[in-house]
Amino acid sequence: MKTEVNLLKMRTELSSPVSYFLVLKNEELFVNHLIGQTISLKWSGEINCVKCGNKTNKSFAQGYCYPCFVSAPETAPCILQPELCEAHLGIARDMEWSEKNCLTNHYVYLALSSGVKVGVTRASQVPTRWMDQGAVKAIKLAKTPNRHLAGLIEKDLKKYMSDKTSWQKMLKNDIDFGADLISEKEKASGLLRSDLNQYITDDKVIFEIKYPVNSYPVKIKSINFEKTPEFSGTLIGIKGQYLIFEGGFVINVRKYGGYKIILEY
Repeated sequence: MKTEVNLLKMRTELSSPVSYFLVLKNEELFVNHLIGQTISLKWSGEINCVKCGNKTNKSFAQGYCYPCFVSAPETAPCILQPELCEAHLGIARDMEWSEKNCLTNHYVYLALSSGVKVGVTRASQVPTRWMDQGAVKAIKLAKTPNRHLAGLIEKDLKKYMSDKTSWQKMLKNDIDFGADLISEKEKASGLLRSDLNQYITDDKVIFEIKYPVNSYPVKIKSINFEKTPEFSGTLIGIKGQYLIFEGGFVINVRKYGGYKIILEY
């Protein structure tokens, strides 16, 4: 079957393993069913902004044209650095958007995707955020009423632990499965100053996430549509927002948001 699609981040559903859906024009494709099959992806050379739909020669922040990149609330600096959020002061690119996305409950969490990392997400994005990062385990550390406070907690903890995922290790499943997230939470709680420590939760629930992967690659070879506009291979798994192919080839679907692709399977 052949179809044309402007790539968007795959939608996920928490199941065992995670269910992945690729958004097409009028329907969704259950990507898990393609595992074991040969898939061809060909970039048409066109990119459409995921915000306004206009054609753009270059993609910014995983799918935005430049005008949207510098004006859209989804690409504001506080998206990558939550401590910079000023919505609680009434300052934002779009206050209506920020009221729904910044001035709402947020979680600071610890996740195991390569090593233990700290991160921030809206309460409504649990557990989607963890699945998008390829985390195999996660625990809620703190709950705050807005993005800014969650960012302050994360900023403090970044002095002692990483806030990044090694995507290569994540895709090779090179993970310290013995890491104790409850113990890590206790340690992190003790590192926070008192005005931030009050947001620590008593939650000791550990989310465990399994992914639809037949076998993990030993070496990773990332496909870049700019350099390799056409690729064909046998899909052996999906993890995070990556398609994993036989031979260790991987494609980060989220990275190519807005790219018009001809998909054949």
